[in-house]
Amino acid sequence: MTTDWLLISTFGGQEPSLIGVGSSPKPFVPLGRHFKGRRSQPNRALDDVQNALLEIMADPEHRRIDRESEDGRKRILAEPLLNSESRLHGVYFWRGDTDEAPPPRDPAGAWHFNLTAGKASGSDDLFDLYGVAPEDRRSEAALAGAFTRLVTNRDEGEALAKIVQSEPGTEHQAVWKVRRDDGEERAAHFSCRMLEEKPDPAGDRREVILRGITHDIGPAGEVPAAPPPVILEHRVLDAVLTPGEYLAYVDLKRLALIKWRSEPMPGVAWEDAVGEPAPAMHPSDVPLARKMAKDLAYRKVEGILRFRGLDGDWKPLHLSVALMAFDESTHGGLVTVTEAPTPQNRNTSFGQ
Repeated sequence: MTTDWLLISTFGGQEPSLIGVGSSPKPFVPLGRHFKGRRSQPNRALDDVQNALLEIMADPEHRRIDRESEDGRKRILAEPLLNSESRLHGVYFWRGDTDEAPPPRDPAGAWHFNLTAGKASGSDDLFDLYGVAPEDRRSEAALAGAFTRLVTNRDEGEALAKIVQSEPGTEHQAVWKVRRDDGEERAAHFSCRMLEEKPDPAGDRREVILRGITHDIGPAGEVPAAPPPVILEHRVLDAVLTPGEYLAYVDLKRLALIKWRSEPMPGVAWEDAVGEPAPAMHPSDVPLARKMAKDLAYRKVEGILRFRGLDGDWKPLHLSVALMAFDESTHGGLVTVTEAPTPQNRNTSFGQ
C-alpha cells in the first residue's frame, strides 16, 4: 500500500494542522490526533513530522528535507509551500519505508487576500494549478479577480459573508471547482483563516489578511463534493438577465466589487490584470455611492456612477442595486450593471 503525502497548514498564527491526506481533504485536524500512538511507546511518526516542521519553519525559503528517520526504518521528505511573499503557508510531508517510492504530490498553491485593501496575491504554485500563462501572472491584483476561475458551491453565501465581516480568527474550508485557463475543470479544496496584521511593525495601522491554500484533489467530474454544473438559484438569476446586463456582488461597506455573478462587463477595469488600468470609482461619485448604499436599507436604488474603463477614461454605468443577504446577519449588494446612455445623464434617480 502506497503511503500518501500529507498537506499541513502553517498559516494564520495557529498550530500546524492537517488539511489533506493524498487527495482527501481534512478539516484542520491537529497533528496529535492524526498521529495517534500507543501511550506506552514513543510516537515516532509525530516526532518526525514535528521535527521536520521546526526545521522548515526556521528557514522556509531554503530548507528541504530528504533523510532517514533516527531508527533508519523510514524515509522522511518535507517540502515548504510558500506564498508570493516567500511566507510559509504549508508543508508537504511524506514518511514511508526506505524501499518505498513516494507517489506524485497533488498540486497545491498558497495565496493571501488583503481584505482591507481589496487585493489578492497568489504564488507561482497557485498559478500553475490554475494553468495561468507566465505573461498573465502578477503578484497582486484586485480581490474580485480571485474568483474568475472558481465555481463556488452551496456555501458561497457563507464564504462571501465572512469576507464582508472580515473578522480575524475566522476559518473557512470548501471544495470548489477550478476552471483552468486551458479549459480543464478540477476539484479543489480551499482552506483559509483570517488574521490581523501590521504592515509596518512600528506603526499603528492594521489590516485584515485572509491566508490560505488551494489543494487540487482531482478532476471535477470524479469528485462528488465538487459543485454541480449549475445551481438552481443561479439558473434563475441568469434567466432574468437581458443582453447588455451584468450582475455583481458588492461589499456595501467598502463600496468594492466582491465578484461578478454573471460574465464580467466588458470594457471596465475591474481585475487589475497585467497591462490594465487600476480599478477605481470616480472620486466625485463616492458620496453618491455611499448614499445609495445607505438608502438600500429602505428600498432598491438606481443611479449612474463613473468607473475606470480599460481605455483609462471614466466610463458612466447605470447601476440597479438590491439588498442581498449572504447569511442571516450579513448583507451585500446585488448590482445589475448596464451601459449609461451618455456621460451627461449622470444624475441619479432612485426608485422602488
